[in-house]
Amino acid sequence: MKTGVKLAITLFTLVAIAHGLRLLFSIPVTAGNWSVPQWISLFGLLVPALVAWLLWRENSP
Repeated sequence: MKTGVKLAITLFTLVAIAHGLRLLFSIPVTAGNWSVPQWISLFGLLVPALVAWLLWRENSP
């Protein structure tokens, strides 16, 4: 597996974990004056996790 692919899988996985922890511990996030709803982190968990899994599956022997 190429280094760039490993890096991408790692970064996507870390993003998914961060969003999962936000959901698990109900961590509030504010962007400017806007309080980001918790449900947005569901997409932040599912999409990067899916991309990481697809990259891993495509590049595994």
